[in-house]
Amino acid sequence: MGENIPSVVLSSGWKMPMIALGTVTQPLPPQVLTSTFIDAIEAGYRHFDTAPLYHTEEPLGHAVAEALRRGLIGTRDDLFITSKLWCTDAHPDLVVPALKNTLRKLGLEYVDLYLVHWPVRLKKKEMVFPFSSEDLLPFDMKGTWEAMEECCRLGLAKSVGVSNFACKKLSQLLAHATIPPAVNQVELNAAWQQRKLIDFCKENGIHLCAWSPLGAYGTWWGSNAVALRWIYKQGVSVVVKSFNKGRMKENLQIFGWELSGEEMNKISQILQQRRFPGEQFVSANGPYKSLDELWDGEI
Repeated sequence: MGENIPSVVLSSGWKMPMIALGTVTQPLPPQVLTSTFIDAIEAGYRHFDTAPLYHTEEPLGHAVAEALRRGLIGTRDDLFITSKLWCTDAHPDLVVPALKNTLRKLGLEYVDLYLVHWPVRLKKKEMVFPFSSEDLLPFDMKGTWEAMEECCRLGLAKSVGVSNFACKKLSQLLAHATIPPAVNQVELNAAWQQRKLIDFCKENGIHLCAWSPLGAYGTWWGSNAVALRWIYKQGVSVVVKSFNKGRMKENLQIFGWELSGEEMNKISQILQQRRFPGEQFVSANGPYKSLDELWDGEI
């Protein structure tokens, strides 16, 4: 099943399946999550997107072990696992330990992709969301990225990238990166089409991955399949999030057909708006004093 999902070759040289199952969810018992992730592997998913903030790394790790035991996958290498560096660990000296902790929870020797979750640093303390604006600190992009590169050199991550970075921040990162970010995962959907960012990332060899790919659903006439197919047509991969078995399978059916000219035209006319502007990261006393500063004017 998983072989039917197209892959993209990242700048790092590794292949990434174009559809991932997102694992952010309301609190659920770990065994329910593990069972759901096994269902997803049976449905054909080979890419899973997790993060410490989601509290799903451990259940996902158990699902991987169980899938191997049952023979649903041949080897660990049959899966692509993405996790992320949370803001409380976005301190140069905490990056490698944070990834080692993630790997311990996953029960794995490496992740396929490790992302800086936000261009934000919080005080070293317990990971909670929402957090206090008093915890916001200036983001040490250079130091944090050097530590992300070290994760690659140590073999703890096959590829490294970022999440929620706009063009200006990507330019700043590329100016000093020895290993360029392979992926930028951002909010992208028919109602927030990110045309400038798509062009910038194509020009700089950074693959774009869309979270909240169905953000436009319910605000226009289309269907899930049309919304996901439109993103795929832009050369962007998607993180879909449904724990319903039937919908899991439906979300994989976006290949081998085309959108009509009328559908493309209607999508191009959709009113554009971010659904998650990130006000939590903005503070009068913090490093980003406005949403404009957080998103480099791309709001």
